[in-house]
Amino acid sequence: MIDEFAKDNLHGRLRRDREALLWKLDGLSEYDARRPLTVTGTNLLGLVKHVASVEARYFGEVFDRPSPEPLPRWQDHDGSDLWAAEDEARDQIIESYRRTWEHSDATIDELALDAPGHVPWWPKPYTNTNLFAILVHVLGETNRHAGHADILREGVDGRTGMRPEHEMQIDEDTRTAYCAKIEQAARSASSAKA
Repeated sequence: MIDEFAKDNLHGRLRRDREALLWKLDGLSEYDARRPLTVTGTNLLGLVKHVASVEARYFGEVFDRPSPEPLPRWQDHDGSDLWAAEDEARDQIIESYRRTWEHSDATIDELALDAPGHVPWWPKPYTNTNLFAILVHVLGETNRHAGHADILREGVDGRTGMRPEHEMQIDEDTRTAYCAKIEQAARSASSAKA
């Protein structure tokens, strides 16, 4: 009974975080969805593409249930899953992610939490694992990247939150005053330590 509760809970949170990640693309121009927003090139559409490949590998290859989505061999990873080339349409990447969800969901639904898996790209002695560990790992990855996306989106146009129904309207004067208060506290703490 606890296994089903744990599996349902983790799976529900994964579904929630998938949607939060995709929501970060809503209403953005093609340029803003793709442009590098950090010095390492992190971008919103690239985060979606990357998380799709993470899910496809972990809920596919690890359990000998290869993803129907095309993936290069993990040994040939070159970072191309972290950004969208100009010939890759946003809708194409999103639909690929959604199809990956279906495949992942089938794996999660059909296997027990203690179902054995093998992760050849993890260091020994950790290569042998189970569905529970993979669910926790992928949930962590998805949550982490949804958080990245939240911060990146805030930098593009100020929008924040996990779901549209929880988003609050931005009051620029209040936000400016709030940031000024934090800046002042940082400066005061810095000069007090000097």
